[in-house]
Amino acid sequence: MSSQVIKTTEELVQPILEEKNLELVDIEYVKEGKNWFLRVYIDKPGGIDITECGDVSEALSEKLDKNDPVKDAYFLEVSSPGAERPLKTKKDVEANINNNVYIKLYEPIDGLKEYQGILKQFENNLLTIEYKVKAKGKKVEIPYDKIAKIRLAVTF
Repeated sequence: MSSQVIKTTEELVQPILEEKNLELVDIEYVKEGKNWFLRVYIDKPGGIDITECGDVSEALSEKLDKNDPVKDAYFLEVSSPGAERPLKTKKDVEANINNNVYIKLYEPIDGLKEYQGILKQFENNLLTIEYKVKAKGKKVEIPYDKIAKIRLAVTF
């Protein structure tokens, strides 16, 4: 059910985003407490503002009401993915070479299941990350199919 809601929502929101030159980052349909939330994360180079989120929310809400893919009561939220946006596709990963990323793996590589560092390269489905351990620089190569989650990481 959840995957069908996400798929239908994606089909409905894509034309809206294309018209406004916005990018779909992610869609979540989750239950928190007693309430269901349909969250649509959108972005564009330079970031989006609240007016753009509101416009997409209004247009998407009309389409959802007509198509009615969600049988339960839910809250629709349209927002920016934030500074630590998830990198959902290979294209997202490629676009973020030289940025700081956080990676969680399905299984350990070199004894670790989590890495945070600079994404230096992505070729042949292999990511190269530069990271530090006790101020010493290290590199690790991570196969794309071993990644459970990858997102941008803010450093201070």
